[in-house]
Amino acid sequence: MTDRSVRRLFARVEPPPRLVDWSLLACVLVEFGSGVLSLGAGRPEHWPVFYVHSVVGVAFVFLLFFKLRRVRTRVTDSRLWDRATALSVLTATVAVAALATGVWWVLGGNARVLAYWNLLNLHVGLGLVLLPLVLAHLVTRFRPPRRTDFEGRRTALRYGALLVGGALLFRAQELLAVALETPGRRRRFTGSKPVEGDGLEPEGETEAGNASFPVTSWVADDPDPVDEESWRLRVGGLTDSTLDLSADELAPDDERRVLLDCTSGWYAERDWRGVRLGSILDAAGPADDARWVTVHSVTGYRWSFPIEEARGMLLATHVGGERLSHGHGFPLRLVAPDRRGFQWIKWVDGIEVRRRRDAAQWTAVLVSGFR
Repeated sequence: MTDRSVRRLFARVEPPPRLVDWSLLACVLVEFGSGVLSLGAGRPEHWPVFYVHSVVGVAFVFLLFFKLRRVRTRVTDSRLWDRATALSVLTATVAVAALATGVWWVLGGNARVLAYWNLLNLHVGLGLVLLPLVLAHLVTRFRPPRRTDFEGRRTALRYGALLVGGALLFRAQELLAVALETPGRRRRFTGSKPVEGDGLEPEGETEAGNASFPVTSWVADDPDPVDEESWRLRVGGLTDSTLDLSADELAPDDERRVLLDCTSGWYAERDWRGVRLGSILDAAGPADDARWVTVHSVTGYRWSFPIEEARGMLLATHVGGERLSHGHGFPLRLVAPDRRGFQWIKWVDGIEVRRRRDAAQWTAVLVSGFR
């Protein structure tokens, strides 16, 4: 194929330049929004959030290619540089890195890049940085789209092809991963991979306890070991009575196998044993207008759940037949089915029945580890 033929081909499939630029902004906004939503999406019916993130990510690859192809001369020729060029180069570098880490993770990469950070953590961090960079770049290179950029059936067909092509490519890689038995074949819809101990993708699942999955905590939660003798579980709020329970008074009455899906990119299905949260609530007697239950940690970390959902949760004392270790939340850890790992509160010391969700939990989850 000659150079002229290549230029003709790109002219047919490439959207107008200004439309490419604004489409890249739209992609970044969708990716940022869906990425943030995905952190709390753990139920199977939440799969569209992750699907949209993946398909738009594929479309982003093609749009960024068109963009970089168009501006390559302006970047490679130093005579054309201006005060905004450095920001443009930084933005492009972060965008490429965010896409590369996401693609590598999907294809089976699981490298640990820094301390506890793996490729998925790096992908999330780059995505958070990319949005403000793109907005700053937009200010320096602002060119409003023109009406003519949207006219014509060809433009609609181009964007339709981008989205349909992205969906087909994403599905094709899933089928190839299964057919070729690549490491990425065992990902959940959330993108998380199975774990055994500190490593991803085990050869085979084994029945084990504390050592069979990583010790991770939200932000910087790392309290001193809890003294079981002095520890108490306090239950109150909108209840008929206030409870103050010692560890000896919490006799396990339930055992179930539940999957823990961590936002760090791993999942583990384990046997948990402990006390039904519904039993604790029944003993305290929630008021008729109680709608929410907030579970507190000794660190100040907390999260709220609808009361009917909370009744089905478990306050675990054991995992895989072993007493919980300190790292996994001794003496009591919340087991919250279909919730992401950061909502499985560790080192539980309080249950609060409320009329409304605890809005201050958003502050608590950011500062709890620094108390």
